[in-house]
Amino acid sequence: MYFVYVLLSTKDNRFYIGFTDNIERRYDAHCRGEVISTKNRRPLELIFYEMHRSKHDALRRESYFKTAKGKTTLRQILREYLEE
Repeated sequence: MYFVYVLLSTKDNRFYIGFTDNIERRYDAHCRGEVISTKNRRPLELIFYEMHRSKHDALRRESYFKTAKGKTTLRQILREYLEE
């Protein structure tokens, strides 16, 4: 299984969108500061993930979420969470 995930930085209130085959291990790496792109944006919350059977599908979805339209879609999906 492959995962597309979204982290929210509580420091700058911005998303980080990623892909992995082990969501728990990858989230822990982000939280420990082992991922360069999020090291200075901690603390991070895992606010969304999707599971895909195909690596190709997961990578395609990750790419989509990184577009302007994809970020709009994410904000719609997470509307209630982000309004809290």
